[in-house]
Amino acid sequence: MKTTLFKSVVLVACSLAAVGASVAQELKIGYVNSERVLREATPAKAALARMESDFTKRDKDLNDQAGRLKAAADKLEKDAPTLSEAERNRRQRDLVEQDRDLQRKRREFQEDLNQRRNEETAGLVERANKVIKQIFDAEKYDLILQDVVFAGPRVDITEKVIKALNAAPAAR
Repeated sequence: MKTTLFKSVVLVACSLAAVGASVAQELKIGYVNSERVLREATPAKAALARMESDFTKRDKDLNDQAGRLKAAADKLEKDAPTLSEAERNRRQRDLVEQDRDLQRKRREFQEDLNQRRNEETAGLVERANKVIKQIFDAEKYDLILQDVVFAGPRVDITEKVIKALNAAPAAR
């Protein structure tokens, strides 16, 4: 009786192992490197170019203002020995005021740049997710992962996603 029970358990275990192996072989898994998509896809490059063109002039203006402020500070330092105390104090207050204004503008610039970057990234991620879903459905994947520690080239579908994003009409 024990031998028959043992044989039955072994037979069931072997059957389950065979079924499990066949299911595992049929499982279709894909991996997408999100960072690479955000770096290499044409829509990502276009968004970066738009941001650069939108923010370059403002950045240049801030750098010019910083240059003028430094020149005024250097001039004050040079002229300080010949200025009256009242004039020197007035110029120092003006420089402090200009520096505060510049720092405020730099913070606003950085906040605007970060907000725009986040908006552009969110739009691109949304488009990429739609493309990934289309690939998932069309090629009958069981699972597509992003953000993994290791993935082999056999399951990496990043290039497919980039190509599909590049082929898709621009959203804007």
